[in-house]
Amino acid sequence: ISKPSIMKILSFFLILTFSFICTAWAKEGERFRSLLNGKDLSGWKTDGNWVVQKDGSLMIDPKPGQEGWNRFNDYIFTEKKYGDFILEMEYKYPAKGNSGLFFRVGDTKNPVHTGMEVQILDCFGQKDETMTHHDHGGIIMFKKPRRNMSTKPGEWNHMIVSCEGHHLRVAINGVEVQNVYLDDDADEGLPPSKLSTRPMRGHIGLQDHGVPHRLVFRNIKILEL
Repeated sequence: ISKPSIMKILSFFLILTFSFICTAWAKEGERFRSLLNGKDLSGWKTDGNWVVQKDGSLMIDPKPGQEGWNRFNDYIFTEKKYGDFILEMEYKYPAKGNSGLFFRVGDTKNPVHTGMEVQILDCFGQKDETMTHHDHGGIIMFKKPRRNMSTKPGEWNHMIVSCEGHHLRVAINGVEVQNVYLDDDADEGLPPSKLSTRPMRGHIGLQDHGVPHRLVFRNIKILEL
């Protein structure tokens, strides 16, 4: 077979493969379901001051006196429980803004010890090697992110979380920062991880870290696996 013919055959198979991939993506995309209706907090529960804005985004706007992170009733949680899933969302934080994405929370009154949290934090400009489990993309009390992918304060971030069995993957702004198993060893200096003993199904939530942490979330979508 001549070289031009081989190139034509390779090009055909590349196009065919890409077509199959695009079709699969389209089918998967159709199964994603929005967790925000853009109008109210239907499907969620909270005692905090979470505001649905005119553009359909969700803002946490702590009132004076609402300070600190251990006000669990002021967090916002889905009414429904989820097990294995892929979750996608966008968010932006102010300078030094702090929040977190919780999932598989068994008890919303005690999310820290009955669920898992991926940290959301303004770490813009911080060096990769200084990142810890408490920094942006870290899994609290378990694993630091591989890289710091934080945008500037006021700019949108994009996060994807894939949770399948004990396999957890997190991507921020197009880069995978976590690819771990819940029974892996915790980072050096941390106590042994107990995440593998946590519920395998639970609520999804967002953290209210109190004044002055005013964050905005949008396009929160989930694909149940």
